Amino acid sequence: MNILAADIGGTTTKMAICHQDGTLSDVMEYATESMQGGPHVVERLLLHMEQYKNYDAIAISTAGQVNVDEGTIVYANENIPNYTGTKLAEIVQARFGKPVKVENDVNAAALGEARFGAAKAHKSFLCLTFGTGIGGAIVMNRKIYRGADGVAAEFGHMFTHAWNSSETSPRKSFYEYHASTTALIRMAKEYDQQVVDGKQLFGKIKNGDENLKAVLNEWVNEVSVGLASLIHIFNPSAIIVGGGVMEQDFLVRLVEQQTKQLIMPSYMGVCIRKAELGNKAGLIGAASHFFE
Repeated sequence: MNILAADIGGTTTKMAICHQDGTLSDVMEYATESMQGGPHVVERLLLHMEQYKNYDAIAISTAGQVNVDEGTIVYANENIPNYTGTKLAEIVQARFGKPVKVENDVNAAALGEARFGAAKAHKSFLCLTFGTGIGGAIVMNRKIYRGADGVAAEFGHMFTHAWNSSETSPRKSFYEYHASTTALIRMAKEYDQQVVDGKQLFGKIKNGDENLKAVLNEWVNEVSVGLASLIHIFNPSAIIVGGGVMEQDFLVRLVEQQTKQLIMPSYMGVCIRKAELGNKAGLIGAASHFFE
């Protein structure tokens, strides 16, 4: 069975034919142009899909909260304006006449890692991606746990800090405000305005910048506090961490070491592993709906 898979991100959209063994062919990537809004994003998706022939079904991984049964976008933030409420599966199916499945991007990545990546040996695990915010997925007995309304695992919106009620929004209390890659760069800029991304930050740390090393350690502590809470709640056998910043092996080891200092002895069996599939995970995971 060959699946036309697409992965809609805020910056780029990837597309490929996904085969049942997890391999990809005819891979393409194009700019999402997300700030032009949901209708524009969908029209570009349809336009690029027209280039593909000879496939059995369509699978889409996308940013935003997704109603998987209906294939609709329940909620999308300002990264893709006017995307909330989009009946994506219905639109795509009407154009191409193929079965369509739509999945949230982090859930799709978790499914990909479960079938072909870092979580192959684990039945119940959590998946977190660290980037602009923090995305999450809960896998129980190899299935996504979706919650009562289908939108579970908004880990980035966990409260890890007390809310200062004098502020109009509790945003600064959220896990992702303190532990996302955005947070790391914001913290680094307080010491060095030249730091604009993780690559630059790690380069300066490697060259001996002690201030930035201290910033990284503080950020690792923020990451670990959230992970320790999740471990105590879910008792997973593994946590899979993804996102560009977590490509650093030494950083994943630091996070695991710090997290294990915060959890009870009875939870020490958990392992924290780097995602293996990289930017292919969403494509493979979305397609896996048809491989079940």
